[in-house]
Amino acid sequence: MQFRQKAFSKLQSPEELDLPVRFARPQGWLVLLVTVLVMAGAGYWAVTGKVSGKLHAPGILTHSQGSYVLQSPVSGQVTQVLAEEGTMLRAGAPVLKVRTERGFRAVRTVAAGRMTTLTAKIGTVVTTGKDVATVERIESTDEPLVAMVYVPGHNGASVRVNSRVDLTVQSAPTEKYGVLRGRVKAVGRAPQTRQQLTGFLGNAQLAEEFSKEGQPVAVMVQLERASGTESGYRWSSDEGPPYALDSMTMTDAAVHQPAQRPVDWLLP
Repeated sequence: MQFRQKAFSKLQSPEELDLPVRFARPQGWLVLLVTVLVMAGAGYWAVTGKVSGKLHAPGILTHSQGSYVLQSPVSGQVTQVLAEEGTMLRAGAPVLKVRTERGFRAVRTVAAGRMTTLTAKIGTVVTTGKDVATVERIESTDEPLVAMVYVPGHNGASVRVNSRVDLTVQSAPTEKYGVLRGRVKAVGRAPQTRQQLTGFLGNAQLAEEFSKEGQPVAVMVQLERASGTESGYRWSSDEGPPYALDSMTMTDAAVHQPAQRPVDWLLP
């Protein structure tokens, strides 16, 4: 009953048409203006701005021609070791002397290079096709290093030649010496099998490590040279490590991706 009386009295009261109507307070206008500006800026950046990223992948420092595994062509017992690890050898140079059923035979290098590992020793019994050494294909000890980076196959097409690369070297702590600088020199046309990786690296374990997530695409990174550093290469720090870099050193690479627009417009 009271509600009906209040409603009836409200209907009988005159409307206050002469009072001004306030649509928004000044604070509300300010919030609205800021919101419009932010949305306009975001829209402009989405259309004209670009976003760049990094592709991370494992790699190794080596030389451009890689290494090969030297296998014994005969079966017998090693009686003499004719070369040492780290020495430069010409093509056809004797590495081991093996006593076979038909006399003594030599195991010789297939191509010139530096012998990095020698697994056979005096007294070792070898069979035909057994791995006895690893030889790195170089013609001189001062040949520059490169970084071979193994990118997952589905990301290979996104890597561009001449892209910047930052390399974290296992033997040089990043917090002390920074990262090694490089540029993409070449990108493989197709993913590589484990056998192809072994043939280039001369190491089946490394090939297995680089292909554990599928067949990778090989990316060759040319290291930037610098005369003022002990290593001979350019680092993000002023001098880098006070020692030379060794071949077959593991590294992690961050490949700078080309800038892309944050919004891809789909046209009908």
